[in-house]
Amino acid sequence: MNGRAKVAILGSGNIGTDLLKKTARSSKLECTLFVGRNPESPGMKVAREMGIQVSDKQIDAIVDNAHLYDIVFDATSAYAHAQHAGIFKNLGKFVIDMTPSKIGEMCVPAVNLNECLTLDNVNMVTCGGQASVPIAYAIGQTHRHVDYIEVVSSIASRSAGPATRSNLDEYIETTEEAIVKFSRCRRAKAILNLNPAEPCIDMQTTVYAKVSDPDPDALSKYLEDLIRKMQSYVPGYRLLLPPTLEDGKIVVMIKVQGLGDYLPKYAGNLDIINCAAVAIAEEYAFKIGNARKGA
Repeated sequence: MNGRAKVAILGSGNIGTDLLKKTARSSKLECTLFVGRNPESPGMKVAREMGIQVSDKQIDAIVDNAHLYDIVFDATSAYAHAQHAGIFKNLGKFVIDMTPSKIGEMCVPAVNLNECLTLDNVNMVTCGGQASVPIAYAIGQTHRHVDYIEVVSSIASRSAGPATRSNLDEYIETTEEAIVKFSRCRRAKAILNLNPAEPCIDMQTTVYAKVSDPDPDALSKYLEDLIRKMQSYVPGYRLLLPPTLEDGKIVVMIKVQGLGDYLPKYAGNLDIINCAAVAIAEEYAFKIGNARKGA
């Protein structure tokens, strides 16, 4: 409708509902199906109020209504996505996996968006991964030998829904794997702190890197373009502490504030992964739109 690519959202929790709000604002996407398991969940109520077709039949609704969408966001859990991946492949849909399942190619739009557009299943890593991978990538590009990178993310406890809490082990494993992949470091460690403070804190991520011949100035220069790319789709992403030497290690600190689409602005962790997902969905929509014009 109106030249926009049609999307289905599977999962009616915080991530799925925020995605619903973001796709409604997009000029390239339109949500035509919103699927959960509890018809009375807050997310399902929001979707009905927006006039979106909803279903509580979970993956069966995705299969039965495949004609309604081109792109599907899986905002369930890592365990569930492992069960869904084969079904999505058979349907021939472009899948954007919001869970830390590590099944599809890891996608951080500021770093590898174009490569991911040729695939059928991309994984949005984790919120901490989306915040830290651009920094880790820049460290890997500006330093020959990267021995160790540690990423510490702190988010407001209120912004972590049930799926996030049940996938904490997967969060750690997937974030660490992404850091190693994009930076080519030998070892990585990821830590996530759920902070119960009131008022709620904004998301903050600190990256520590042990490298040979640390060069904060070269890293700062390389980061300038990456930060601009990040801010093009995550406006609230900003550098709190530029590359700094501390006890022989490079330290970089990032803060992320959300747009406040579903949860308040402190939920930058929700925004950074969802904005990244919308960014690749919009680029894919542009790609299929051009393909259809040329058909």
